[in-house]
Amino acid sequence: MSDAEGAPVILSNVPGSFPWSVLAERHPALIHKVRNAFPYGPERQRALDALLKNCTEGVIEPLGAQAADREQWEAWGREYFGRTWFDVPFLWSESYFYRQLLEAVGYFAPGPWRGIDPFRPFKLAELDTPEADEELAALDDLAHQPVEDQESALLHGSLWGNRADLGFRLAGAEGDTAGSPQLVADDSELLRSLFAGGTLCVVADNAGRELIPDLLLIDHLLRRRRAGRAVLHVKPYPYYVSDATTADVLDAVRRLTAAKGAAGESGHRLWSAMTDGRLTVRAHPFSCAPLPYADMPDDLREEFAGADVTIMKGDLNYRRLIGDRFRPATTPFEIPTAYFPGPVAALRTLKSDVTVGLVARTEAALVAAEEQRWRTSGTHALIQARR
Repeated sequence: MSDAEGAPVILSNVPGSFPWSVLAERHPALIHKVRNAFPYGPERQRALDALLKNCTEGVIEPLGAQAADREQWEAWGREYFGRTWFDVPFLWSESYFYRQLLEAVGYFAPGPWRGIDPFRPFKLAELDTPEADEELAALDDLAHQPVEDQESALLHGSLWGNRADLGFRLAGAEGDTAGSPQLVADDSELLRSLFAGGTLCVVADNAGRELIPDLLLIDHLLRRRRAGRAVLHVKPYPYYVSDATTADVLDAVRRLTAAKGAAGESGHRLWSAMTDGRLTVRAHPFSCAPLPYADMPDDLREEFAGADVTIMKGDLNYRRLIGDRFRPATTPFEIPTAYFPGPVAALRTLKSDVTVGLVARTEAALVAAEEQRWRTSGTHALIQARR
């Protein structure tokens, strides 16, 4: 992308930086969390121990010869093999860690652990909480509000649902939040003008309590004919702790259908929409690629080009949409997204360094109040869109 010239790629080799903390602290914590969540046998335990040692002290190594996607990963990052995890692009190393974690637990290998999501216990726990019950019960009151107010509330519910991100919780950030959440950029009016009754694409981020508000927003837009058809893009396999897969969509829809009142009604409408084709779940392989969306394949480009709007949910999708680079926060959103083949929007709480589209006075106020912590604390959010 031409606008990327002069914008450095984000690495993880600065001790104390956010990317460094993910690789040095969050990933080891996640390995322990996964290991304790399943009764893995000695072989898998040894593989997890080896990954823990490698990702903190070793260098990046290719996948084993038996891995079906070995050649694909070599094409994506052959030049990174033999280097430390901290000295290659953060987006690549973070993605490759999750691929290696799946290798360690035998997700793709023949045997009893094949296809077992190592993050599933954490995702299911998100759906079975008093907070989730309260959020669903609140839909009964919302149903009595004017339709425009309902849409605004559901849009913001989808936005702030991202705070349930399980990976973010591992960093202990919940105890660090100070002050009330703030919307640092708000193109919600423009976004809502793009709901034109055609195809809506939603590129999902997390499962559990974030996916439910995404589904509720989709249900509203289908029900009110603000979209004639919705395509929900999820991951083809477990990724980034809590990223949504098809199985997670089914869990969320079942959670809604089992609820009472407006939540249950929404769940049954979503079920019907899936069966009659108005809601389609898509799991494109590129969803798990360690690359920006600027490098998307032609079939995905054509799909996004045909949508009234594509909504990118969450922090990882934002990094892939914008490019994982240190751009000035005042860079207009339209510049790094100029390559995108159709109207695009981002709903994202801020949990990493990449941010564009802020006005100068907003950035100055954030820096004055929090230095650079506002970028990663998860207490701020944005709604950005372009036609």
